[in-house]
Amino acid sequence: MADIVSSEEEIKEVQEQLVTPWEVEAKDGGKIDYNKLIKEFGCQKVEPEMVARVEKLTGKPAHPFLRRGVFFAHREFDKILDAFEKGDKFYLYTGRGPSSESLHFGHLVPFMFTKYLQDAFKVPLVIQLTDDEKFLWKNIKLEETRRLARENAKDIIACGFDINRTFIFSDFDYVGGEFYRNMVRIAKCVTLNQVKSIFGFVNEDHIGKVMFPPVQAAPSFPTSFPQIFGDEKKSKKIRCLIPCAIDQDPYFRMTRDVAPRIGFQKPALIESLFFPALQGESGKMSASNPNSAIYVTDTPKQIKLKVNKYAFSGGRDTAEEQRQFGANIEVDVSIKYLSFFENDDEELERIKQEYKTGKLLTGEVKKLLIDVLTKMVEGHRQARAAVTEEMVDAFMAVRPLPGMFD
Repeated sequence: MADIVSSEEEIKEVQEQLVTPWEVEAKDGGKIDYNKLIKEFGCQKVEPEMVARVEKLTGKPAHPFLRRGVFFAHREFDKILDAFEKGDKFYLYTGRGPSSESLHFGHLVPFMFTKYLQDAFKVPLVIQLTDDEKFLWKNIKLEETRRLARENAKDIIACGFDINRTFIFSDFDYVGGEFYRNMVRIAKCVTLNQVKSIFGFVNEDHIGKVMFPPVQAAPSFPTSFPQIFGDEKKSKKIRCLIPCAIDQDPYFRMTRDVAPRIGFQKPALIESLFFPALQGESGKMSASNPNSAIYVTDTPKQIKLKVNKYAFSGGRDTAEEQRQFGANIEVDVSIKYLSFFENDDEELERIKQEYKTGKLLTGEVKKLLIDVLTKMVEGHRQARAAVTEEMVDAFMAVRPLPGMFD
């Protein structure tokens, strides 16, 4: 089956929800239907057998995001595991569009998971900062997007990536050479009708938007990084795995369709749920609405205020009703967040059951979440404070990666 889906099919399927790389929204404030997205996008569900296989191959426990279905869908992740089992190499590719001064927790999710994959499989990683994309899509000056890229790089480095296996690059600074040649190869394979169908572009959009998809596609091909992977003949055998949120899937449906036509293997993907806004699951946490998000720069007071004031509750209206009937944990945002960040499976299950049966009140569950988030933010703050400009320069230097597959 082709990776590119026709516009007629997509329009029919997305009437009740909108999921693009730039906008995520469920109809009438409802929930995103992830099973429908799997069907619509043509990807596969991550099954428990695949999680067990990851544990067997790496000799490490699966990340909570994998065990709990946060990363719930994939494209040919099984082939990555097949290759790894045979001793073949692969690399990781993920990215960030720098449109805000600091990251929120929704931004952190793919980086936390990518850090786990890098450590578990001991593979190289490239991280693309799409400062050009944000200039094209947002009302931000070009030099400001470049500044934000470096600031965001500090937050990314603070996640603990191995400098000997990690290359972070800004599009404005790196694009050229073989990377640009791959962009042009990709662009020649995608028609204007296809790009309109995949991304929803309209005639009023400027041509900068139309030219951008090859920029995000090019890191999927190892020859875009000759300083890391060497000559073309050797590097073309190296596969790419992309951890990302499922709203990025359209970029890589296009990329996978093009790959064999220009002599590359299709990149594999492992895709996550959206990290919900504090107000509920109808969309994802957004930098454009600061009250929808918890930022890594928020103070303990701000975290407490945001959770208590804005986190949508599945609890009852009164303590008496909550004790009697319990909470609807399927819609409760505090439970959703704890499902991401409470590492202890038994503790998470205890909280869920006690909240569901009325033993815990909404305020008590929110306090548990506030404690977890505050501890994470403080840990990240300390790590980021240790990141110097020289460290950013080192991660972004165009260089071989000495610990690439060690």
